[in-house]
Amino acid sequence: MKLTCYDQAVKLLARRTHFRRELGDKLARRGYPPEEVAETLDRLASRRYLDDGQAARQFVAGRLARTGGYGRARLAAELAARGVEGGMAREVLDELLPEDDLPAARAEARRWAGAAGARSGKSPEALARRLERRGFSSRAIAAVLRERGREIE
Repeated sequence: MKLTCYDQAVKLLARRTHFRRELGDKLARRGYPPEEVAETLDRLASRRYLDDGQAARQFVAGRLARTGGYGRARLAAELAARGVEGGMAREVLDELLPEDDLPAARAEARRWAGAAGARSGKSPEALARRLERRGFSSRAIAAVLRERGREIE
């Protein structure tokens, strides 16, 4: 017996928090009609079972707890890819990330130097690329490179 769209959505939400777009995509892949999916998502949101703001907070907090080595730009891009609108993403990032990303960029540079940096010859260019891929600000990257340059001299 096939579950109703709503029951399937609740079952998926019982496993873990989902973003609205993510849950909608899963339901659509399971063959539920678009209008039924939209109605289900609205119903879940009205009951506060589906909340992109809360899902974004959990996502960002989880990313920071696991590695801590991500900057605002990377996390904003990941939230956008999951369907979180820009204003909500900024609000969540403002709430969970310090305004100054230099300490986190320094910590990531230390991790890099202890692991991959040893294999790559600790190239400043490689470090800059890594910090940029991880979404740190240009200001933080430049400061880390200046500091690391003084350490090498």
